Amino acid sequence: MKRVCDFFRKYSHIWLLSYFFIYIPWFCYLEKTVTRDYHLMHAPLDSLIPFNEYFIIPYLLWFAFVGVTLIYFLIKSKEDYYRMCTFLFSGMTISLIICTFFENGTSLRPILDPDKNIFTAAVAALYRTDTCTNVFPSIHVYNSIGTYIAIHKSPLFQGKTALKAGAAILTAAICLSTVFLKQHSVIDGVGAGIMAAMMYHLVYACSPVEEEKKIVEKILE
Repeated sequence: MKRVCDFFRKYSHIWLLSYFFIYIPWFCYLEKTVTRDYHLMHAPLDSLIPFNEYFIIPYLLWFAFVGVTLIYFLIKSKEDYYRMCTFLFSGMTISLIICTFFENGTSLRPILDPDKNIFTAAVAALYRTDTCTNVFPSIHVYNSIGTYIAIHKSPLFQGKTALKAGAAILTAAICLSTVFLKQHSVIDGVGAGIMAAMMYHLVYACSPVEEEKKIVEKILE
């Protein structure tokens, strides 16, 4: 018990994760209530993208990618942790607000044969647990981009080119997985990308810390 208390005392900023006590009930409520008469998200490009069950691998790696990075910053860098939380949680809240007032979903999912292979079975399980509604903008895409930005901007990863490249490749694979698994329309991904660009400007590009760094860099030139 003492170790637990010491941990929470040392990492008191963990309180930000209590956001999930807001996000999860809100999201589950939308999943249960948005079941029909929702706006279908569809672009012509969606019909040209083939279903590929192997993309379930990066799709599921998203949970570890975001979760491990968040915990790493929680322990190693309070500044990076606060920034990442601000970026992720702001976008997730905006997404919930959009889905609350603009009910949306897709009709892209193909009929699957779960016995084909383990990957198809995993996709079938995903379809059963996750509805095809509340898809715009894609949180999978948004949080992947946000996690990559957090890694790329952190001083902790300065000079670690290989790790940053790996994070970039995984981010791209996760974003692609959303459309190859027919979980999202291209529109959902584009919407998430636009939201991420806007949030990057607010959280990173225009932050007081970044401005201070620019001033120091100019002085040292």
